Amino acid sequence: MKIKRSLQVLALSMMTSFSVASFSQSAIAQTKGGDQIYQPQVGQAGKDVVWVPTGDELVTKMLQTAKVTKDDLVYDLGAGDGKIAIAAGREFGARAMGIEYNPEMAALAQRNAERAGVADRVKIIRGDIFKEDFSKATVITMYLLPDLNLKLRPTLLKLKPGTRLVTNSFTMGDWEPDQVINTSGNTGYFWVVPAQVEGRWVLNGLEGHSVASLDLKQRYQRVGGTITLGNNQPQALLGVELSADELRFRYLDSSNQLQNVKATIKGNSMDAELIGTYSNNRFAGKRQ
Repeated sequence: MKIKRSLQVLALSMMTSFSVASFSQSAIAQTKGGDQIYQPQVGQAGKDVVWVPTGDELVTKMLQTAKVTKDDLVYDLGAGDGKIAIAAGREFGARAMGIEYNPEMAALAQRNAERAGVADRVKIIRGDIFKEDFSKATVITMYLLPDLNLKLRPTLLKLKPGTRLVTNSFTMGDWEPDQVINTSGNTGYFWVVPAQVEGRWVLNGLEGHSVASLDLKQRYQRVGGTITLGNNQPQALLGVELSADELRFRYLDSSNQLQNVKATIKGNSMDAELIGTYSNNRFAGKRQ
């Protein structure tokens, strides 16, 4: 009986040791960014980039800068092991979609989402970021090389005004960021997609003028131009600011008083108002 009991204890001890060892190996694998099925290596080659995961501090600051909430749909372009998409779902409650070209990496990222308990709102698909449709995104995150950012830029600028973009390390060429994100380990960049406002706008109902117009020039979120009131000479707009679909500027009215305008751009239409006046001073604009 004693021999039998000793064998049982020895067997239990061996099983416990094996379980602990297996758990430790699994934990080590996941710590390295992989699991028992697939373990990517930092620096490994991909379709257009090598894989280097974004640091934890910058991931959090990127999502904080973009003011991600539960109401957002975050797309991570080049999702890797799913780290950013998972953080968006777990820490900010957002829905997130990652696009990853490497099928093994995409499968790993989805397993990581399941392990993190966010698979109900975080999905990683195998796809090509230059072919997949991410037009419904409210926030886009990226860690791509400069030439890929530039290749994506025309598509990004066509997204809905107000869409927020955040990148790790690399900019968008001459499209200046709205904010630089500094951390102890790396730098990120933040943009808000601006509405397209360039062109001539005919204004209806501004100060009672039967004829008024705006002529706008635009380079990304930087805008300048002139306003023409009736038969007066065009005058330069002052303090022009464009953020998402909201355009603000100042001008001198026919009484030489400074007026402040806030306008919302909706495609080729503009809903605007004079700010700081007590009467109803709303007017509209149409782009020619």
